[in-house]
Parts: sequence; C-alpha cells; structure tokens
Amino acid sequence: MKPAARLYVEAPLAPGATIPLSEGQAHYLRSVLRLEPGRRVLLFNGREGEWLADLTELRKSGAAATTVSQRRPQAPEPDLWLLFAPIKGDRVDYVAEKATELGASRLQPVMTRHTVVGRVNIERLRARAVEAAEQCERLSVPEVAAPRPLREVLEAWPAGRRLFACAEAGPARPFAEALAQAPRDAPSGLLVGPEGGFSPDELDLLRELAFVTPVGLGPRLLRADTAAIAALALWQALAGDGDRRPPPRFEN
Repeated sequence: MKPAARLYVEAPLAPGATIPLSEGQAHYLRSVLRLEPGRRVLLFNGREGEWLADLTELRKSGAAATTVSQRRPQAPEPDLWLLFAPIKGDRVDYVAEKATELGASRLQPVMTRHTVVGRVNIERLRARAVEAAEQCERLSVPEVAAPRPLREVLEAWPAGRRLFACAEAGPARPFAEALAQAPRDAPSGLLVGPEGGFSPDELDLLRELAFVTPVGLGPRLLRADTAAIAALALWQALAGDGDRRPPPRFEN
C-alpha cells in the first residue's frame, strides 16, 4: 500500500521504534487526510534515512507511529549554502521553499545596506523548509540560520568554502562558465542581494575577498527571489546532484 503521508521527525529512527508525532502532524493526519490508526506513513529525520511506519496512535493532542523497515538509507547531499537578503511578504517564504526543493543545505538571511526588511520569522521559514522537504522527497531539511549582517558573515566565512556572489553591476563572470572551471562537489555558497542591489562598498568588499567569485545570471535584471532560484538551479545542474536519479516511488 502506498504510504498516506511523508513526515519529518526529530526522533532517532531504528527498527521497531515508536516515534512520537506532534500535535500539528496529528491534526494534519486526522483532520486533513482523515487517516486512522493502521495506515502506513513515511518518516525521515535527516540522519537515518527514510522509514516505513504504521500509525499506532492518532489523537488530537498528538500521534505515534512504529517503524517497520527502512525504505532508503541516508545519502550524502550537496553542501550548498544560500545567502540571501530578506525580501518583503511571502516571497521570502517562496525562496525558502524553492531553495529546499533545489537542495540547499543552509539558508542564511543576510542584512545588507539596501535590505528593507527589518525582521525575519525564522520559525516560519523553518516550517516552509520542512513542508518542502516532505513534498520533494529529500532526506534532510536545510538549516535555517538567524539573520546576520553581510560583513559579519563574510568575516566568519569558513576556509575551503567558495562563495559565488550574484552581482548585478561591475565585472562578473557568467555563472555557468565559473562553475565549469570550479571543482565539483566542493563546499559552496551562493549570495543573492536585496531588491535594491548591493551597495558600491559591498561590491568592492566582495571583489576583494579571495574566496568570492562575482558571477552574472544573464542580460536581464532579475528579481531577488528569481535570482536565487536561477542560481540554485544552475549550480545543481552543473556542480551538484542534478544528474542523480530520483528515488523509487510506490505504485498506487
């Protein structure tokens, strides 16, 4: 039988383990999907792969499922950070959702000179990332970091990690060309600026740093959320796991 739902959990997954589910998950299973105990679901936690499990309890206050067997072992994923300046409204939720689907391992909001959003709801972004991971069948959920000033993030940048900065002004290499000449599978980061673009001093700082490669995404001026998705898709296709086969699916 095809599993009725796929859920992210925090608990360890092992044969015969009883896994507690949250009140929100219980509501989704009972009131939205209208399931009953005995139905089969899929569970993953980002550490021990994906498991088939049977619902054993289903109450308003919570639920539980017992693991039956491992469906997929945990597999390595690209080490790709997305740095982005927060944008207005639900467009920032859209970035978190699509970045999760496109395999980003860390979402790092950065505050720049032209950033107009003063507050970022990290819990909301985390919830969108979890939902996207459940839907797209990836085995992990990206880390969602607290917002930090761009200069502070750059000062603490780890050695050995490249950073491709999407620069809408000044000299920049075509992104596909830069990726073709970079080592595959190396830890990387993508930086996308705010709606007003990077300030001149921010662009100067980026070009001074040896680990930064300014790149362009073509002749058209893209919105911030479009630029993030375009850059992620290019990176995955040319340097990530875009050529990997999708996992097997259950037949109806």
